[in-house]
Amino acid sequence: MSVAVIETSELGDRSYVAHDGEVAVVVDPQRDLDRVEALVAELGVRVGMVVETHIHNDYVTGGVELARRTGAAYLVAAADEVEFARDPVSDGDERTVGALTVRVLATPGHTDTHLSYVVGDGGSAPVVFTGGSLLFGSVGRTDLVDPARTEELTRAQFHSARRLAELLDDHTAVYPTHGFGSFCSSGAATGGDASTIGTERGRNDALVEPDEDTFVERLVAGLTAYPSYYAHMGARNRQGPGPADLSAPEPVDADELRHRIKAGEWVVDLRDRTAYTAEHISGTIGIALGAQFSTYLGWLIPWGTPLTLIGETASQVTDAQRQLVRIGIDRPAGAALGTPAELAPPDELRSYPSSTFAALSAARERGDAPVVLDVRRDDERAGGHIPGSVHLPLNQLLDRLGDVPDGELWVHCASGFRASIGASLLSRAGHHVVLIDDEYATAVATGLAISEENR
Repeated sequence: MSVAVIETSELGDRSYVAHDGEVAVVVDPQRDLDRVEALVAELGVRVGMVVETHIHNDYVTGGVELARRTGAAYLVAAADEVEFARDPVSDGDERTVGALTVRVLATPGHTDTHLSYVVGDGGSAPVVFTGGSLLFGSVGRTDLVDPARTEELTRAQFHSARRLAELLDDHTAVYPTHGFGSFCSSGAATGGDASTIGTERGRNDALVEPDEDTFVERLVAGLTAYPSYYAHMGARNRQGPGPADLSAPEPVDADELRHRIKAGEWVVDLRDRTAYTAEHISGTIGIALGAQFSTYLGWLIPWGTPLTLIGETASQVTDAQRQLVRIGIDRPAGAALGTPAELAPPDELRSYPSSTFAALSAARERGDAPVVLDVRRDDERAGGHIPGSVHLPLNQLLDRLGDVPDGELWVHCASGFRASIGASLLSRAGHHVVLIDDEYATAVATGLAISEENR
């Protein structure tokens, strides 16, 4: 038996193809199935089974559509109320496909009905697909189902992790779906390429902490904000998502682009933050196409709002679409291609300064007192801050524009990416901004910021 990994680094997740050389079991496939189909073709195998570890909170599944296309059995927890045909499975059930045996283990915690799957071929060592239960170094977060049930589900997660450790041998390879940057992770998830039950016994938060109460207290205390679009994923996945449409969106010319901006629609510029800061079309929002693009666009956009993309090339728009369909933003309302100067007249072009923490420090030494706006999360702020700065987390910014101070705003985060989004939103709302495009660690190292340790 072999296991191939399909990485979705933009969401911090992994899907898997386990196969015996002829038949494959696909675990937790994402919506853009062309990646799965290309890998299966490369391996020379057919899809005989598709399995879901849980109803996902951070992306729209491709499992329903993959099972439909291939005719494969589709394993989903019997306890999940869904609107599509599936093979309902529960703890202790077994299924076979080709030379592979799939054993179902109930591992509640990340969700009530979460399952793990132990897959083996009777010869080589079995492997376990743990979804959002046992991650590399930690476990999946437990506050997504119902915040009021977080402690209950955290206790369930503790026992689920320990059940896996008790039932499986040290050499059993562990393949989680989350834990590679996903907001579905909690604790000290380590990422990495591989792990085993034996490795996790020596490092996993749920396995090295013998006291359940201490584990619960520590995990709950470490839970941070998660993207607002998560609220829409569970319902969509229970309905049974159809195929993703990655065809080119409607082209938008300069006149239509101007109309949409004046109407207050979301028009998002995909260029990097340096280019956006130097020149952009007034009324647009800058969210650089990269690893965190869909996470923060999905977190900030009012759900259901028409979205128009601006890219310098068609491939940029295509790449953005791929990220967006994974979180249920199926079709942009359109796309415009070109530079700002090609898409708008000079009087509609804008820019604002970018700077550094060193420049901010120098300004303060001269007696200037610009307003510093910190858009990091609450937990980051709790670890240290720049004295006198105003704190408005990026995910709350649009709802709290009335709390934004007057005057020039120097906007920062931890690296510049979130600050660039915040600066574009503030500029769109009529504020004068300066983007601090710098690493927050520099502010700490130079004494501009105070940390929890040196207070």
